[in-house]
Amino acid sequence: MINTHDILETINMIDNENLDVRTITMGISLFDCIDPDINRACDKIYDKICRYAGKLVETGESISKDYGIPIINKRVSVTPIAMVAAACPDKDPARFAKALDRAAKTIGINFIGGYSSLVHKGFAPGDYALIKSIPEALSQTEYVCSSVNIGSTKAGINMDAVEKMGNVICETSKLTADRNCIGAAKLVVFCNAPEDNPFMAGAFHGAGEPDCVINVGVSGPGVVRAAIAKAGDCDITEVANIIKKTAFKVTRMGQLVAREASRRLCVPFGIVDLSLAPTPAVGDSVAHILEEMGLESCGAHGTTACLALLNDAVKKGGVMASSHVGGLSGAFIPVTEDAGMINAARCGALTLNKLEAMTAVCSVGLDMIPVPGDTPPEIISAIIADEAAIGMVNSKTTAVRLIPAIGKKAGDELNFGGLLGGGPVVPVNRFSPLKFIKRGGRIPAPIQSLKN
Repeated sequence: MINTHDILETINMIDNENLDVRTITMGISLFDCIDPDINRACDKIYDKICRYAGKLVETGESISKDYGIPIINKRVSVTPIAMVAAACPDKDPARFAKALDRAAKTIGINFIGGYSSLVHKGFAPGDYALIKSIPEALSQTEYVCSSVNIGSTKAGINMDAVEKMGNVICETSKLTADRNCIGAAKLVVFCNAPEDNPFMAGAFHGAGEPDCVINVGVSGPGVVRAAIAKAGDCDITEVANIIKKTAFKVTRMGQLVAREASRRLCVPFGIVDLSLAPTPAVGDSVAHILEEMGLESCGAHGTTACLALLNDAVKKGGVMASSHVGGLSGAFIPVTEDAGMINAARCGALTLNKLEAMTAVCSVGLDMIPVPGDTPPEIISAIIADEAAIGMVNSKTTAVRLIPAIGKKAGDELNFGGLLGGGPVVPVNRFSPLKFIKRGGRIPAPIQSLKN
């Protein structure tokens, strides 16, 4: 039984606290599009995406209108393209990216994810070519997002892939330097990548997923911050309880949207991702939640503890609201996309070292961080290796989305606009890890990989 108080509370969350469904993402399998003729394969991919997701945007807007719930993004994720490209070994995989981009434009979505490769244990046919093509693919498309999984708790870390990705990120930034290095903002490197993530840039449709599925990513950091503010000077246990209750309400809204989208599109419902995804808008910040707990600024000592509490409470509240929780599910800390993170980085309270510590307890990792444009590729690779090690040892998803800001130095500003936001270029440690990165090979999986 829904009571008047619950209805009014939800309306206030939407109107005043930035509550929204961040994305409806349709996952589409491309296995039946594989063809040794790349032209036929691209045509099959375009046709299938348009056939399955042709009404995705219209359905999202209809649900938003009917229920009064803002649905910000409508997106598509597909089977990792390296698997499809393996059947065309002598052809340029960037042609698949262009087919994906053309489909995205036709159906009117925000982004399409899955220009991806899974190389945590080694390189299969198609992987080398796809990774090499990423800079070209992202520089020549508008809506395509790319991801590469270079490590896992079960497999360890593929250091050959780590070295390659440092160079790929730098080259992608250079090729899109005239567009604020936007290519690197659409590229993420994972350890323990989930197969059902609805958020970009890391979304892809895993091999274990059904032919087509609807996944929903909720948001609401502004709602959580407001709830803590209303509670006043309660103890930290009560703060955790408040976050759990709020996460439950937010997730129930996401579950409603997911079920309704599934029904209207005649596509199975997959998961609700509980992640608190911030925006550059005032009042929609994960950093401001941490500051509401009592920190002068995000990045101060105590930040990692506050973030651990937040991440755990969000999960505990969310799993009570939906039987199918997945994706990343936690609290995102993308620097350029979070108003509080931006301010903390500008004033020096939030550094790359502190961000790395925070990734041990948050939802993903080093996300949307501009670094100096002259940062050597081996330093980018070493940052990836550090982050992957945190994910591997702690059996969690970690990721790196760094943007080498070509022509800019530490303290300068890089601005994308929109949801990607903007912020200061963050300094990096310049001591060289080159010899370590050049060793190659694979970091062995940790002992917990033997859990079975």
